[in-house]
Amino acid sequence: MADSGAHSHHVDPDELVSVEEHRRVVLSSITPLEPIELNLFEAHGCVLAEDVTAAADVPNFTRSAMDGYAVVAETAGRGATLRLTGEVAAGARDPARVRPGDAVRIMTGAPIPVGADAVVPVEVAEEHNGKVQVRATPDAGDHIRPAGEDVRAGATVLRSGRRLGAADIGMLASVGRGRALVHPRPRVAVVSTGDELAEPEATLTPGQIRDTNSYTLTAMAQEAGATAFRHTIVPDDRRALTEAFEGALSHADMLVTSGGVSAGRYDLVKQVLAQLGDVAFSKVGMQPGMPQAFGFVTRPLSHPVPCFGLPGNPVSAFVSFEVFVRPALRRLQGRTDLNRPRISAVLEEPLRSPAHKVSFLRVTLRRDDVWYARATGPQGSGILSSAVEADGLAEIPSHRTEVAAGETVVVHLLVSR
Repeated sequence: MADSGAHSHHVDPDELVSVEEHRRVVLSSITPLEPIELNLFEAHGCVLAEDVTAAADVPNFTRSAMDGYAVVAETAGRGATLRLTGEVAAGARDPARVRPGDAVRIMTGAPIPVGADAVVPVEVAEEHNGKVQVRATPDAGDHIRPAGEDVRAGATVLRSGRRLGAADIGMLASVGRGRALVHPRPRVAVVSTGDELAEPEATLTPGQIRDTNSYTLTAMAQEAGATAFRHTIVPDDRRALTEAFEGALSHADMLVTSGGVSAGRYDLVKQVLAQLGDVAFSKVGMQPGMPQAFGFVTRPLSHPVPCFGLPGNPVSAFVSFEVFVRPALRRLQGRTDLNRPRISAVLEEPLRSPAHKVSFLRVTLRRDDVWYARATGPQGSGILSSAVEADGLAEIPSHRTEVAAGETVVVHLLVSR
């Protein structure tokens, strides 16, 4: 039977804050960043902060849908021989004129000449010595794209709250907008603390471990749509912590720290953050990730910045980010789809969970007629490979300590399916 990897000391259930309550506190205090105007490439992926309407028809002139000949349909029946009187290329500014019995060579996207009401494709016409012979009778309107075929003047083409994809960027350009008013990508500063931490390429000395959290969390923030910055490792020193946090706040819309879960170090981090703002430390009823910190820290001449203090164990930090930080980041972006997609899956093995806590177990998924879930392996809070292999997080409610094989659980998808 796979378990949650919980090996913590007994905790009084009355001391625990529920996952739902902690999420409510976090999300109720987060509002979208103030909109700014960005050029289209910078706005790509951001959330639009205003409705966009078309000032003119798109396209704003009637144009040819094919290479061929612009004609008057009633004088261009099958077998007709027409006089070739000119040519119109895409981008032409001086429109030609077509009279009955005439034909004007025309390229795709070129403006339809005055008097023409159809285009005969090159595939059904033959040109020779200034004459065009028609081999198929056109109807009026054939292969002509009218002005406003795509968008009519005054139409709303994009609504506020929409996350701008590639097609949306093209639409903004098509209606003459080279910039867009959007909620910008949040700037997230990620700081790992601890004397035992070393950089990935360092040679470890006894008692040291490599800093994985700052890299994991920075990448997770980027995947969530933020512009993330990783701070170098900060030792367990009041002055170093103060300087690191103040420096990070100078360019951040959110501060994410990890480490400091042992009582002495946690108190140090708490004391430093308390100097900078109002940060509350809580025991949240979840496994992994019980110790959590959240609040706001101040920076000069600016609004308070939300701050998350996450546990130092790699999987605890990973799960905590998914449950609390990721939805907060999406709200800062102005998004309304805050949560990961969820599915129901049938367990292929029994799972255990600690009393009074919601467990988020890393699982792999397979689909037959329904989804099936299986634990990725040992679920300890320091076993990062359990997250590497995971397709999702299986949520075990706080009132359950065991879930049998064959029962159905909710799984938060970590990968697209």
